[in-house]
Amino acid sequence: MKKSVVYVALAGVLALGLSGCANGGFGSTGAGSDSAASQFAQPFDANDVMFAQMMIVHHEQAVEMCVLAVENTLNKDVLALADDISGAQNPEITTMKAWLEAAGVGESPMHDMEMPGLADQMTMNTIAESIDADFDALFLVTMIEHHEGAIEMANTVLETSTNEDVIALAKNVIETQTAEIATMNKLLGP
Repeated sequence: MKKSVVYVALAGVLALGLSGCANGGFGSTGAGSDSAASQFAQPFDANDVMFAQMMIVHHEQAVEMCVLAVENTLNKDVLALADDISGAQNPEITTMKAWLEAAGVGESPMHDMEMPGLADQMTMNTIAESIDADFDALFLVTMIEHHEGAIEMANTVLETSTNEDVIALAKNVIETQTAEIATMNKLLGP
């Protein structure tokens, strides 16, 4: 798989950033502190870091599209779906940011790799300018592609991760977003 090779190559670069951290990739937080690091499953390797960094960006764009739904449509089914997507992805963003903070790693991906399913700026602009039925169709088609990309990223990290928290989140992304894709396909109709 081509993308897996890219992940492995980038993992080496990220490993340099993590190599100085103690305690399985986390820095010391002081004796007696109840830190996120002490509560987070070990190890948290370079592939896990890359997954979190990329998935945060990916999720933030999905949430941005959901905000546009509130502004651009009155379709109750699309609005309910947007609410479900935001409700699932906002807490995952918070979780992944906490992982990176505990690992002493920044949130920004340390590469220019294209993320599967991420909409380009022109598509985002078109979604923002669309209303009602036009918005609904574009939102659903774009979000299906977006979800398929997230599922691909989650499957990729499952190939390498040994971190129980990362594995659980990746499996949840796959399960939740697969169900949402089915809902979106029904809303698009035949």
